[in-house]
Amino acid sequence: MTDRFADSSLPDPSKAPPGQGTSRQANTAAPGGSGGAGLAGGAGAASGTNRSAGGGRSDGASSAGGVGVSAGSGGFVVDVDGEAGFRALVEQSVNVPVVIDLWAEWCGPCKQLSPILERVTNSYGGRVLLAKIDVDKNPSILAAFGTQSIPTVVALVKGQPVPLFQGGLPEAEVRRFFDELLKAAATVGVNGTLTGLPAEEPPLPPLHQAGYEAIERDDLEAAKQAFTKALAEAPGDARAKAALAQVELLQRLKLADADGAADAETDGLDGSKGEGRSGGVDGQPSLAATLRAADSDIAVGDSAKGFNRLLSALPKASPEDKETIRLRLLSLFDVAGPDDPAVAQARRRLAGLLF
Repeated sequence: MTDRFADSSLPDPSKAPPGQGTSRQANTAAPGGSGGAGLAGGAGAASGTNRSAGGGRSDGASSAGGVGVSAGSGGFVVDVDGEAGFRALVEQSVNVPVVIDLWAEWCGPCKQLSPILERVTNSYGGRVLLAKIDVDKNPSILAAFGTQSIPTVVALVKGQPVPLFQGGLPEAEVRRFFDELLKAAATVGVNGTLTGLPAEEPPLPPLHQAGYEAIERDDLEAAKQAFTKALAEAPGDARAKAALAQVELLQRLKLADADGAADAETDGLDGSKGEGRSGGVDGQPSLAATLRAADSDIAVGDSAKGFNRLLSALPKASPEDKETIRLRLLSLFDVAGPDDPAVAQARRRLAGLLF
């Protein structure tokens, strides 16, 4: 927790009335592991089932996988599953405090506390969001909060964890914690209100789902096959096209890391003593070095630099190399996405150089 909460009016969890918790060992790595080229949001999308104030699931569920988590027909409560869903909660905590209920199906005290949390949450009319996380399905999230017993209730405010309490509490005490949380959140500008129900995202096509799942288990070849097949079946599938370009980028980066070529070639491009310049002409980097350096630029988010590397190599390239550079640029345009302003600029420059 950052210093801005050090003097907040949040109640000290250690001074809360003792609750009845259930011990749970947590030794799994924390969420937020490395992803690749913006693909984590595919298969890792959170389940976002809205729950009514009485604890039952309601129709018209909303997704917790997007930034706009809102109320459904029953309340401001969502079930969250997976790291992508957790990241969405972090984003949502900039708008309203997010209370997280860490529970499990086998935990008796959890089942007693759950309807209380839902009633209290819904009574605030969208000023707070309750996220229910099953720790059996998400042990890494439990470990991230450094707790070994459930039920545990914590909050997120502007992405920062705020401990609330452990064990079961009566409704009046739960409400007191919520009141203090809202006061503390307001002091740092988190005082929004959730309204409306966002449109539920349709399920992913089977081949997309297979591709994203392959990425999560680091089977890039299987992911490539899935997205290639999706494009063969629907050549206009922009999402599959972008995903395939991202997978191919990941494969090239993985290969470069394996043989150490990427670092050596990039150093040469940056003006070192000629490392990575083998195969070049007149002291210029080779085409392979330029292609690898551009991939590295895109991977770290510097698309403009990567595009410029390739475009600058075009004028003196052979006809065959020009085609290689053109195809690589088109692939990297798909990786960066149409909303990247560098893409439009690079497309115009590419057209001028080729025609």
